[in-house]
Amino acid sequence: MSEQNQNSGAAGKCPVIHGSNTKVGGRGAMNKDWWPNQLNLAILHQHSPKSDPMGADFDYAEEFSKLDLAAVKQDLTALMTDSQDWWPADYGHYGPFMIRMAWHAAGTYRTADGRGGASTGNQRFAPLNSWPDNGNLDKARRLLWPVKKKYGNKLSWADLYVLAGNVAIESMGGKTFGFGGGRKDIWAPEEDVYWGAENTWLGNKRYSGERELENPLAAVQMGLIYVNPEGPDGNPDPLASARDVRETFARMAMDDYETVALTAGGHTFGKTHGAGDAALVGPEPEAAPIEQMGFGWKSSHGSGKGRDTITSGLEGAWTPTPTQWDMSYFDVLFGNEWELSKSPAGANQWVPKNLAEKDMAPDAEDASKRVGIMMSTADMAMREDPAYRKISEHFHKNPEEFADAFARAWFKLTHRDMG
Repeated sequence: MSEQNQNSGAAGKCPVIHGSNTKVGGRGAMNKDWWPNQLNLAILHQHSPKSDPMGADFDYAEEFSKLDLAAVKQDLTALMTDSQDWWPADYGHYGPFMIRMAWHAAGTYRTADGRGGASTGNQRFAPLNSWPDNGNLDKARRLLWPVKKKYGNKLSWADLYVLAGNVAIESMGGKTFGFGGGRKDIWAPEEDVYWGAENTWLGNKRYSGERELENPLAAVQMGLIYVNPEGPDGNPDPLASARDVRETFARMAMDDYETVALTAGGHTFGKTHGAGDAALVGPEPEAAPIEQMGFGWKSSHGSGKGRDTITSGLEGAWTPTPTQWDMSYFDVLFGNEWELSKSPAGANQWVPKNLAEKDMAPDAEDASKRVGIMMSTADMAMREDPAYRKISEHFHKNPEEFADAFARAWFKLTHRDMG
């Protein structure tokens, strides 16, 4: 459920998340900067029991067994439509936002070394909390704080992220396959996960030969969860995008059937955000001024929120019913002819050549207004790639199978890393 984009005019760079900037933290050079190849011994004492804030006797499984899961789900359901002025919900519903957060928490998993995934709550720590693809998810996590505070140590952040995604789907009429808890939180950034050798956001030095992706990596660029939605290196070629999609999803244990189910199901909900000039977006949380209190990506475009939000740079909903589970993703994908366009932020996206009024989406802030829809290049791969198209057309004709396939693929996505 990617929100990330890239400036097609500069490979590996992003108009929104300052892809050309190296990662800095506002301090002088440290030993690891001078000698980057020095043996890192921090891995030997990461997550030491001596620094565990829970204490040596804490047993999360025991605490989780005391949790009233039905009450948590009730609180999360109420949260979905309790829009906050400081970060208002698109269409009055946080469901799509929470799905994206849960998806991105789980979507870092890769089969080559079993690293990543939703099992540790690592999205709240660097570098993931500041990845370009996780833009503005700092607000999603902050919205969940009242629920986390209420249930305390009985509910880990890791479990809360996944459960919030499940409840979001259910609250919009979607089907889930269940929820398995028991994810233990880590309490500091990981030292033992290799995310790539690049030192710039959206760097892509992980390829060799004929676009051979380095093992154990699964994402196509530094700071992305899956693929660049504009296409490989920002090139809006749906068939080339299909090759990237197939490779990266396979490395995350998903076959073509599951890939289409997840992509179409996830993009049944919500919208992308690229309302204006990306130069107006501030730095990510780890690089943001301390007075922003953990928030990043502060935008000075209009109100900086709601319909003025800039996240990925793509702009618009996928469907005319962005807070409702239905078949509209396939309806509009196959019911329109599409042409390449640019978002207000300059991102490549696809729009219908002749948009019918019935296919228009509501405005994010005013349901009485109607606006256009869009598809990313990665979405167009579901239509243009022969194998993906066959599955997509099959799902379109079989709504119950599609709903079941999405529920199963979502469960696998959010639970695969638990063993």
